[in-house]
Amino acid sequence: MQRLIPTGEAARPVAFAQVPQPIPEPGEALVKVEAFAPNRGETFLLERPRPGLLPGKDIAGLVVQAAADGSGPGIGTRVVGHPAQGGWAEYAAVPTHSLAVLPDGIESSRAAALPLAGITALRLLRTAGSLAGRRVLLTGASGGVGHYVTELAVGAGAELTAVTATPVRGERLVELGAEVVHGVAAAQGPFDVVLESTGGPDLPVALAKVRPGGTLVWFGQASRTPVTLDFFQLLGGPERVTIQHFHYAGAPYAPDLAALVRLVERDRLHPEIGRIADWTETADVLVDLRERRIRGKAVLLTGGTR
Repeated sequence: MQRLIPTGEAARPVAFAQVPQPIPEPGEALVKVEAFAPNRGETFLLERPRPGLLPGKDIAGLVVQAAADGSGPGIGTRVVGHPAQGGWAEYAAVPTHSLAVLPDGIESSRAAALPLAGITALRLLRTAGSLAGRRVLLTGASGGVGHYVTELAVGAGAELTAVTATPVRGERLVELGAEVVHGVAAAQGPFDVVLESTGGPDLPVALAKVRPGGTLVWFGQASRTPVTLDFFQLLGGPERVTIQHFHYAGAPYAPDLAALVRLVERDRLHPEIGRIADWTETADVLVDLRERRIRGKAVLLTGGTR
C-alpha cells in the first residue's frame, strides 16, 4: 500500500512510499482511509522527524477488518478515528477505543477534521468549567481548535473574545458569535477564564487580563517561543490567579469522538475547513499549514492517483 513518510525537508516534508499493509493488534480495526487531516503540531514534528515516525492522527474511512477481540465496529462500518500514528496511508490500524461510528449524513472530509482539534476543544472546555455568563479570552483562535472552542463556548453562554492575527482569519469566528481582536493587548479585560495557546510574550499579557481569582489555562505554544514570567510584575496585576497546564491526550477517545459526531449531526458544531485537496498535494498543504496560510483545518482525500 501507499503511505506518506517524513523526508526531513522543509519544502517537501513528506513523500510516498510503498509499504506492507498494517497488521492490526487484537483490539484494533483495519480502516481503509478515505480522508485525513493534518494538525499544525505535526508539521513541527516533521522538521526533525524521529526515526520511525509515521504521521497521521485524524482519519475517516471504512472498516475493512473488524478487531479480533470482538470490540468496536464491524466490517463495512463508516468511522472516524484517532490513531496514535500512521493515518496518512491507504490503510490504518486503529484501536477500537479510538473509533466512533459515522452516520450517512456526515461525509468523510468533515469527519476527518474532528478528532484532535475537536477532542482538545471538548476537554479544554471541561477543564474551564461552566462558562454560562462568563467572560472568556481565547488566543490563537483561528486554527481548528479555536473554531471549535468558539462555537462550543458561545453555545454554552460564554461572552468570548478571540484573538487572531488578521481580520480575514477572524471572519468565521465573528459569525460564530465571538468578538475578535488582533492582538492580546487589544482585548478588553478582565476575563474570568483565559484559554492561552500561543506562549511567548502573549501569555504574560493575557495573564494580566484575568480577574482576581480567575484562571488561565495554558494549552499550547504556537509561537514556539518560551514564556518568561516576572514575579514582581505579577504583583501589580491580578491577584490569586491560577495557571493551569493542559494537554488533551489520554485514551479512550471513542466517547468524545461520538460526542463530536452527535454535535455535527445535530447542526451544533461545524468544522471549519480551509482547504480540501487530493493527498498527492499533502507536502504543499503541510507547508501552508505550518506557515499559517490555511484558516481552520486542511483535509486530504486519498481517492486520487498517486
